[in-house]
Amino acid sequence: MTENTILQMKNIVKTFPGVKALNNVSFSCREGEVHALLGENGAGKSTLMKVLSAAHQPDSGEIWFRGSLFSHPDPISAQKAGIAIIYQEFNLVPYMSVVENIFIGREPLLGGRFIDYRTMKATAKKLLNGLGLKIDVDEKVKNISVAQQQMVEIAKALSMNAELIVMDEPTATLTDHEIDFLFKTIRKLKESGKTIIYISHRLEEIFEVCDRVTILKDGGTVGTENVADIDKDRMIRMMVGRTLGEYYPDRSGVSRGEKVLEVKNFQRKGVLHDISFEAYAGEILGISGLVGAGRTELARAIFGADQIDSGTILLNGEEVRINEPLKAISRSIGFATEDRKQQGLILGLSVKKNISLTVLDTMLRGGLIQPRKEKELAETYVKMLRIATAGTEVPVSGLSGGNQQKVVLAKWLARDCNVIILDEPTRGIDVGAKAEIYNLMRKLADGGKVIIMISSELPEILGVSDRILVMHAGRLTGQFQAKDATEEKIMKCATGEVA
Repeated sequence: MTENTILQMKNIVKTFPGVKALNNVSFSCREGEVHALLGENGAGKSTLMKVLSAAHQPDSGEIWFRGSLFSHPDPISAQKAGIAIIYQEFNLVPYMSVVENIFIGREPLLGGRFIDYRTMKATAKKLLNGLGLKIDVDEKVKNISVAQQQMVEIAKALSMNAELIVMDEPTATLTDHEIDFLFKTIRKLKESGKTIIYISHRLEEIFEVCDRVTILKDGGTVGTENVADIDKDRMIRMMVGRTLGEYYPDRSGVSRGEKVLEVKNFQRKGVLHDISFEAYAGEILGISGLVGAGRTELARAIFGADQIDSGTILLNGEEVRINEPLKAISRSIGFATEDRKQQGLILGLSVKKNISLTVLDTMLRGGLIQPRKEKELAETYVKMLRIATAGTEVPVSGLSGGNQQKVVLAKWLARDCNVIILDEPTRGIDVGAKAEIYNLMRKLADGGKVIIMISSELPEILGVSDRILVMHAGRLTGQFQAKDATEEKIMKCATGEVA
């Protein structure tokens, strides 16, 4: 190890039944740096971090940490050695207080018998204040924001004297303001000498906060670069083997069909204000806007999940009343929500059961589901969408984020909906899976479907949409043909300037 190298993982190999997840991976971090770890889903990032945290033991290879050979039997030992991992789904107990979550399982004792709450609270306040967060440490975790929960996770890591902190998709559920706060916190940690391993699918964040980047592909190391010496095009090419120009589907042959959906004068007090728009067969209609603009609320209102005070929906020129999701589904409208784990999937059920959820009425004979028919349906969409799974009976919870998203899409494709609303369809998934979903959206639109895509990523909105609506504070503030749109024009409308 060089003088300032805090971590060195050498030739790590890890094999699971039938899969070599890590194939001679080497990875190192310097003390006090923010080091990005990138790669498609399945590239080996999670497995490598689980080896680092001792959740998995490597088949071969060495780990050196702070100048010593690192060999720990379990995650608790790794934590005590100074390594902490903050997962995308936080490991917090919602009905316990902030201070209790920070010290859970490690509470200081008085006389070896009673919990020393005074010391716990004082230490928790000091840790949180150091991160720039002033909250009541006695408040239950369920009552604080997601960004504050993340700070609690970081405080918990610091309370264990962690020298190296792994952050897995830390911005996935944060607003822009909260992301800025997180980045300030990361810079503070860096200044104090902590090392951060930063895992994210949002490539623009790498340039904002990271010093170096290591890219994995198919269980192997592609390379390590200084962030200052690499651009987004090269980063993508190293991850997936193609450039940014090949990332979005070709729109040269796109032709718009008949008007299918018309939303007129949607009103919901304090949420939606006189929204009207049209959507056509064969087009991808992008809806852009900042967090809180009302995009998801609009989608839920169209789908009947939320009620409106006034307004009408026309499908193929006919006025329809949709006041619940079942009516939307019966009218051939599908809705893939932004929260796939809580609202889009039943994680405890298999891939097969999740795909067939929307078409169970077609699977019945004598009131019973026909297993063979259900299996054939699931296998059709697993093959069509190239869902990476060991089989249709595998619990959907075991799939990567990109493959879970494909299952959500498969559910609505199975229903053969004419209008498909996709709310943040690529959130939290890698660039390769994104490209596959973009191509699928284009294929569906080319087949005559109406695709409505809500996205917070401006490059995605510009690269995929045929026409773009922009929302601000529950109002439509702009409408553009994709060829006429720019990031600047969209952002003006998103901040309240009407185009």
